[in-house]
Amino acid sequence: MSARLEAEQLYKVFGRRPDQAVERLRRGADREELRADGTTAAVIDASFTVDPGQIFVVMGLSGSGKSTLLRMLNGLLEPTAGHVRFDGQDLTALSARELREVRAHKISMVFQHFALFPHRSVLDNAAYGLAVQGVPRAERERRAGEALALCGLAGWEKSWPDELSGGMQQRVGLARALATDADLLLMDESFSALDPLIRRDMQDQLLQLQRTLKKTIVFITHDLNEAMRLGDRIAVMRDGRIVQTGTAEDILVRPADDYVASFTKDVDRSRVLTASAVMDTDLRGDEADCGCESGCETATPDTPFTELCAISARLSHPVIVLDDDRRLVGVVPTRRLVGFLGDGEVPAHA
Repeated sequence: MSARLEAEQLYKVFGRRPDQAVERLRRGADREELRADGTTAAVIDASFTVDPGQIFVVMGLSGSGKSTLLRMLNGLLEPTAGHVRFDGQDLTALSARELREVRAHKISMVFQHFALFPHRSVLDNAAYGLAVQGVPRAERERRAGEALALCGLAGWEKSWPDELSGGMQQRVGLARALATDADLLLMDESFSALDPLIRRDMQDQLLQLQRTLKKTIVFITHDLNEAMRLGDRIAVMRDGRIVQTGTAEDILVRPADDYVASFTKDVDRSRVLTASAVMDTDLRGDEADCGCESGCETATPDTPFTELCAISARLSHPVIVLDDDRRLVGVVPTRRLVGFLGDGEVPAHA
């Protein structure tokens, strides 16, 4: 499967002589050295790929460069160096007019602060991207209505934005992005301004929509639990650099450095991990012979951690993990489950 979106060695430098600053960064200079000269390196040598239908989450603390990175993906900010390719097309080589065409038809953005027009109805707000495309009114209202219905806002088409709650306003913003049928959605901390319960509802809504629409999504957040819940793959940024890219399990179980490990220490591991992350794969060969007269419960590599704990509680021996062909691929002793609920560091033969 070829990548839908590719970022290759992206740099964004603000200030004097940015090209020279990039060369200094490539030779090993750090952010602080550049800042002393009045130059800010917002993004440094960022590379990643996003496959079709994948939710790719970029997370990091404030000032890590994640929002700057997002804005380079659709040309709102021009990279100082590097390339962005979408479906094989180099967006960094396009003219301003060509970029506007791409943003109008292929890439939609959902902002943190809703960005709704207060003088337009909910339906007209959802249809705004289609109006920019020049879609006839009847067609854009039909498509906007369908997008609103997908986002749970059927019946609110004639309302005004100030009549809606914050969560509902953000649903209008999401519907506006979906109505254009863009292939790529860029979401910049889209749920961070919402109350916790509404935020979780919006996460549920996005995951439900994704199961149906299978969009390619780049989602920016500073909330690790949100990243772990939404992301098929996650990139962790620090000081303008991507320090680790991987699945939620990769980042929890195999952090790239102390910074990532400290970032993940308070995550609820039971909501993220599966049997594949916690099982012992150093097998002797006799683990499948549990001594039970009748078949006992087993797990698969994809069995969620919470379900694995429930199975373990019902057994007097380690949980056996079998693949799709019923071959033994690992075992999970109770001590490993307890260890992973703690700091995640468990002896290989616990």
